[in-house]
Amino acid sequence: MKIAVIGQSLFGQEVYCHLRKEGHEVVGVFTVPDKDGKADPLGLEAEKDGVPVFKYSRWRAKGQALPDVVAKYQALGAELNVLPFCSQFIPMEIISAPRHGSIIYHPSLLPRHRGASAINWTLIHGDKKGGFSIFWADDGLDTGDLLLQKECEVLPDDTVSTLYNRFLFPEGIKGMINWDQPAEAIHNWIRGNDKVPGAWTEACEQKLTFFNSTLNTSGLVPEGDALPIPGAHRPGVVTKAGLILFGNDDKMLLVKNIQLEDGKMILASNFFKGAASSVLELTEAELVTAEAVRSVWQRILPKVLEVEDSTDFFKSGAASVDVVRLVEEVKELCDGLELENEDVYMASTFGDFIQLLVRKLRGDDEEGECSIDYVEMAVNKRTVRMPHQLFIGGEFVDAEGAKTSETINPTDGSVICQVSLAQVTDVDKAVAAAKDAFENGRWGKISARDRGRLMYRLADLMEQHQEELATIEALDAGAVYTLALKTHVGMSIQTFRYFAGWCDKIQGSTIPINQARPNRNLTLTRKEPVGVCGIIIPWNYPLMMLSWKTAACLAAGNTVVIKPAQVTPLTALKFAELTLKAGIPKGVVNVLPGSGSLVGQRLSDHPDVRKIGFTGSTEVGKHIMKSCAISNVKKVSLELGGKSPLIIFADCDLNKAVQMGMSSVFFNKGENCIAAGRLFVEDSIHDEFVRRVVEEVRKMKVGNPLDRDTDHGPQNHHAHLVKLMEYCQHGVKEGATLVCGGNQVPRPGFFFEPTVFTDVEDHMFIAKEESFGPVMIISRFADGDLDAVLSRANATEFGLASGVFTRDINKALYVSDKLQAGTVFVNTYNKTDVAAPFGGFKQSGFGKDLGEAALNEYLRVKTVTFEY
Repeated sequence: MKIAVIGQSLFGQEVYCHLRKEGHEVVGVFTVPDKDGKADPLGLEAEKDGVPVFKYSRWRAKGQALPDVVAKYQALGAELNVLPFCSQFIPMEIISAPRHGSIIYHPSLLPRHRGASAINWTLIHGDKKGGFSIFWADDGLDTGDLLLQKECEVLPDDTVSTLYNRFLFPEGIKGMINWDQPAEAIHNWIRGNDKVPGAWTEACEQKLTFFNSTLNTSGLVPEGDALPIPGAHRPGVVTKAGLILFGNDDKMLLVKNIQLEDGKMILASNFFKGAASSVLELTEAELVTAEAVRSVWQRILPKVLEVEDSTDFFKSGAASVDVVRLVEEVKELCDGLELENEDVYMASTFGDFIQLLVRKLRGDDEEGECSIDYVEMAVNKRTVRMPHQLFIGGEFVDAEGAKTSETINPTDGSVICQVSLAQVTDVDKAVAAAKDAFENGRWGKISARDRGRLMYRLADLMEQHQEELATIEALDAGAVYTLALKTHVGMSIQTFRYFAGWCDKIQGSTIPINQARPNRNLTLTRKEPVGVCGIIIPWNYPLMMLSWKTAACLAAGNTVVIKPAQVTPLTALKFAELTLKAGIPKGVVNVLPGSGSLVGQRLSDHPDVRKIGFTGSTEVGKHIMKSCAISNVKKVSLELGGKSPLIIFADCDLNKAVQMGMSSVFFNKGENCIAAGRLFVEDSIHDEFVRRVVEEVRKMKVGNPLDRDTDHGPQNHHAHLVKLMEYCQHGVKEGATLVCGGNQVPRPGFFFEPTVFTDVEDHMFIAKEESFGPVMIISRFADGDLDAVLSRANATEFGLASGVFTRDINKALYVSDKLQAGTVFVNTYNKTDVAAPFGGFKQSGFGKDLGEAALNEYLRVKTVTFEY
């Protein structure tokens, strides 16, 4: 069909391209004259194809069609007129000329709204449905019979821009806010006028224009600097999250961006902060990039003779379509850098834009450096700098009511520092920040590969700070420094690198299903992040347990609120600082030191948290599981208590069995979830095994964890030391033989002697209960009595790990098959790896850390079926 296209804008361009793609012949394009030397996108596209383009400022004069315009149109022989976003009045001589008439587009569901601002009114009125209409044009242009209507759902935080991108491509209108209405109506007005040119008001003796409004204010507290607004029900409040405004119903809305009278766009949270942060000095490579970007500006702004740092993009004649072009050209120039249209509005001068661009390329936080109040300590031949406040939404902040608690150095019992103690309101703020980062932030928009790149950068930073992290772990948790370097910190780095590699390999599958004859079906699955996750970690491996869970959580695309153990919060807070340096967007990671009964409970109960990952006691795990079920049936994975059996057969390599048996119990001072809780030693080697173990125990150096020759540091905290002394008293009272140890070391700090019990019978307390400390529990079993010892090893409600030492491969395979535990070590122990899934059976919990299996704990599977 021969078609004449009459219209303008990107939408007109899209319609034109679609018509040609469908095989129609576009005989001519009529659009508006060039503005400031810039042609309309529709006309540009047609000219590239050699299609005749006509640019008329008007079609009629004094109510009569212009004869020369009509003649040129009639010469084309069009059979149909298509008017996509036509802003001019077209005479009926043109509308009625083709044998098929004229069809026109309207950016609303007629007859609800009409006119150029129709989609704005869709939002202002809070309509639940938006969309567009196509209809026969008539003398009123948009009053003819409807041909087609297509609707879309209007989401609570939709803007004109998002609706344009989904359906429409219209242009906005100016609006002055009427404050005497509810918060939702004010929000609707702001989002209805978003981007071009925005909803404005008078405040602070200047015109302010508001952008990026949301009603999602869960957890926000209106604390900050007051912004008086004439006519408003209450003054606005500039907070760290943005500008909080109030409707006449006292409900809140949040504005995230403000445009000042001089055209400069700023973060609303920075309204009272004055000038931006210091100017970056560019490297030679960055200067080359800046000149390449300058050339892009020069091409887009042909009327500007020379682009200088002070050149303003919009004051130089750029329109919204130029913003898209600039963003796309710069992204291509900078190899896929994540850049958004809003970034251009936020940095409209060339100098500001280059500064923003360089910060993004460097991975620096685009919103400026975070202010951190460090506790500094000269220790281990270095100065360690430790954050001690809550970390919420990318900021270190005090807890509600300035609550704090002491964190203690277990080596001497001294106070390291006061750490902010999170309250319930702080949990709500952190969850709101994580939810906003997941739903609206950059984290959900960047590609999976870019997400992996940020995680690799985080791992590199952890490696650069590994000595500092290991020192903090020794100070706060009593970890032996050399072990902390290798395991606490070293495995944490490996974990982030491992899961960073998984980011762009999380994929679904296609599934053959029964066909719907005569049609066919295609069924596929998508693996999606679950949303906001709460991670509750123990005190034995503060950084490593954080990393095991957080790395998989972030790789899957979630955001997270981390609750470290109250007694060991410092490496988690240092980790939070490193996420900022790595460029992890604000709100993606939040860290809340505090009590389990308050913070952990609120995370388990919170309706916006969709997953809890917990490592700790079985008793607490059961309570969390119940809370997760009652609150919102949130997903949960639990790594709980253990009483791992280690069976040592007479045919083993005894030297290795002694060495690994020692490690299975005393590794990390026995504060190890998979520690061998009970050793079963075959009768014929029992006495020799015990003799050698005691000999080795007496060689162990118990002392300062920062000394390089220390084997055994202090227990984590005083309450745990008391528990270990009571545990050993139980064993002696029940008749077990205390071969060595069992007492506190007579020195400052929380040191406990490495301990060995023998003659432990199955009914005894120490045979059934976990010590979680350096206590070796040894029981005999009769020579050759394989099935009996297996029965005794499995006679526990725990099933985290287990082990066997034997040279007989058949026996090893048989035992590994029969042991009821999530991990079985054969002729080794404590051999965990980031690629191997880790988790328990029975009351040791369910779900996996590490390996590919861990990703599934933080993903949900969606099935999509097409019929064609």
